[in-house]
Amino acid sequence: MLEQQLVNGLSLGCVYALFALGFTLVFGVLGVVNLSHGAVFMVGAYAAERATAGLGWGIGGAILFALVFSGVIGVLIDVLVLRRLRARQAPHLIPMVATIGVAIVLNSAAQGIFGAENRRLPEEVISHTVYTFGNVQVTALELGIMLASALLMVALLMALRGTQIGRGLRAVAESPRAAYLVGIDVEKMFYLTSFIAAGLGGVAGVLIALYSNAVFPLMGQSMLHKGIAVIILGGMGDIRGAMLGGLFLGFAEVLAVAYIGSTSRDAVAFGLLFLVLLMRPTGLFGRGFERKV
Repeated sequence: MLEQQLVNGLSLGCVYALFALGFTLVFGVLGVVNLSHGAVFMVGAYAAERATAGLGWGIGGAILFALVFSGVIGVLIDVLVLRRLRARQAPHLIPMVATIGVAIVLNSAAQGIFGAENRRLPEEVISHTVYTFGNVQVTALELGIMLASALLMVALLMALRGTQIGRGLRAVAESPRAAYLVGIDVEKMFYLTSFIAAGLGGVAGVLIALYSNAVFPLMGQSMLHKGIAVIILGGMGDIRGAMLGGLFLGFAEVLAVAYIGSTSRDAVAFGLLFLVLLMRPTGLFGRGFERKV
C-alpha cells in the first residue's frame, strides 16, 4: 500500500538526509567537497558493531560511541590533510583528490582489520517490535531511525541559529577572513565543523547498518554517490536542501522498488533528480555558491 511505502521511504530518507547534512556542512563552512565522507560513514558503522558485539554495549551507547569516534576521525582528516592544503591555498580540486586518497586508506584499513565479509549487529540490540497504525505497520527500528535522525537534525539547526558557536560557524561560512577580523578562531571553527559533519556521517552509518543488517568495508561508496546527489538536489551548502533532498531520494527509491522493481531503483531515483535539476540547476535552495575569502 502507498501509506506503507511512504513510511518506509521516510525512514530511509531520514538517514540520507542525516548523511547529506554532514556533507553539505563541510562544503558550506570549509568550501571543500569531502569525498572521504562515505568512508567515515563506514567507520561509524564498524565502531557501533565493535561497541555492541565486542564490548556488549546497548545500541544507544553504540550510536554515541560511533558519533564521537567518527568525529575524531573527521578532525584528524582536517588536521593531517585539509589544514595543510588550506595553508598552501590549494585549488579546489586538490582537496577532492586528497580526500579520495583518504577514503581509499580507510576502506583498505577496514578490509585489512575486519575482512571483506559482511558483519551484523547483534540481534539482541535490535528491537523487532511492530506497531500497527490503521493499515500501516511500523517497526520499532524504523521509529528509532526516524527519531534519532530528526533529533540530530533539529539539534544542529537550533545550534546553528541560536548559539554563539552556531553564529560563528555561519560567519566563517560567509567569509573566513571577515570572521577572523572580528575575533573568531577560524581554525577552531573548521575543526568543529569537521567533527560535527563526520559525527553525523558516522551515526548515519550506524542507522544504515541497522536498516540493512550489514556492515562491510565498501558500504560507504554507494552512500557517497547518493550524498552528492542529495546536496546537489537541495543546493550546495544549504542545510534545508540537504534535509529535503535526502527525503526526496528516500521516497523515490522506496516507491521505485515497490511499483517498478528493485533493479530500477537507482535509475528512477537519479532520473527524477536529473529532471529536477533540468528545471532548477542550482537545486531546490541553491543560489550558486559564492564564498568570500
